[in-house]
Amino acid sequence: MNKKWLAAIILGLVLVLAVPILAGCGSPAVAQDSPSAVQVSQQPEGIWVSGIGEVSITPDLATLNLGVTAQELTVAQAQAKASEAMAKVMQALTDAGIAQKDIQTGYFSITQQTRWDDLKRIDTPIGFQVTNMLTVKIREIAKVGDIIDAVVVAGGDLIRINGINFSVEEPSKYYTEAREKAMTAAKGKAQELANLAGLTLGKPTYINESAQYTPYYGYANYSVRVPAADMASGTSISPGETKVTLTVEVAYSVTP
Repeated sequence: MNKKWLAAIILGLVLVLAVPILAGCGSPAVAQDSPSAVQVSQQPEGIWVSGIGEVSITPDLATLNLGVTAQELTVAQAQAKASEAMAKVMQALTDAGIAQKDIQTGYFSITQQTRWDDLKRIDTPIGFQVTNMLTVKIREIAKVGDIIDAVVVAGGDLIRINGINFSVEEPSKYYTEAREKAMTAAKGKAQELANLAGLTLGKPTYINESAQYTPYYGYANYSVRVPAADMASGTSISPGETKVTLTVEVAYSVTP
């Protein structure tokens, strides 16, 4: 075999080996399918506004936190005294027309009372205190003052009235009116913004609602030992007004 034929054979082998190598050295975008990047916009479209609707309500339910506290040298003596006073308070509530379902024990405790002895540098026991508190619902608001007077007389010096709050038994029925006011306010804002921007306001594409109802908590405190005879009769109680507040967040579509 002459040198020319040998060179031709070697050149052919080199070309055969080079073809697959060159095929694998191309651009990655050509050699394989690469998924295209997808971009999702997180920016909300349209006009987003909020509206608030409020409805004033006259409370139809009063809740009293009341009870008795007795202190004696022994637990038995304090408990007996507290039980006697509580029985009179319960009778006064019943006589006033309060149903048993509207009277609930909210707190009961028996605690040892002590006094600091400066000479011995220790707390010295001086007796025991029994406290029995009730949560009472009064559904006739006009009778609240009379009921307070009645339990004060019944409980005597042991009576305690720690607080009163006024509320609405079924606030949900006022939500419809508050909702209408909130949506009207939201649409008014959106229309104003659209006009200022030279856009045409479309339909709502998103609505979110949150409601708030806060009962009114008043303060009536007979927690200090005052002789019942010294208390002024004819307690005056005013329920005032409370509110249902409803907030909506609304997105409206717009067109140029």
